[in-house]
Amino acid sequence: MAVENSKVLIIVNNWGIEETELTRPLRDLKAAGAQVTLAATTMDPCETVQHDRYEGETLTPDALLSDVQAADYDLLVVPGGTCNVDRIRVNEDAITLAQEFAHEGKPIAAICHGAWLLVNAGLIAGKTAAPCRYIAADIENAGGYYVDEQVHVDDANGFRLITSRKPDDLDYFVDAIKDALK
Repeated sequence: MAVENSKVLIIVNNWGIEETELTRPLRDLKAAGAQVTLAATTMDPCETVQHDRYEGETLTPDALLSDVQAADYDLLVVPGGTCNVDRIRVNEDAITLAQEFAHEGKPIAAICHGAWLLVNAGLIAGKTAAPCRYIAADIENAGGYYVDEQVHVDDANGFRLITSRKPDDLDYFVDAIKDALK
């Protein structure tokens, strides 16, 4: 599979998404030729924030979380934003999607707080991850291993997990996603 022939699913809550953690992967992957779907909890506009605090760009979702299936996509992206992930990590549709991607052996990419979803989905045990330092204890308490790296790729447990710490690491994060789609 090539990036230009891939289908990528990005999942979010409709509010509190860290702007660049959504817009950079979305736009960079589209520019590389991937078909990218933004799925949200509702069809209301997705309101992003900058640094979890300042108003950011608003985007229109393409689909509802409840209407998408892992079988239709090649890779899952979970952007951060403390409020976004705090809500999506308890959303049953999001949890089920993450579990389906992992069980089908498909890559999952999570940046910053995005790995919180994987903790709640029971997918972190035995994995090494590089999310933001604020959830390091959550990763370790879930049986995973925390590392402080710009990007970390882990192929343990039958699926590729790509994690990255923060917006400053987006170049590495997006490159790792593209590599996973080759």
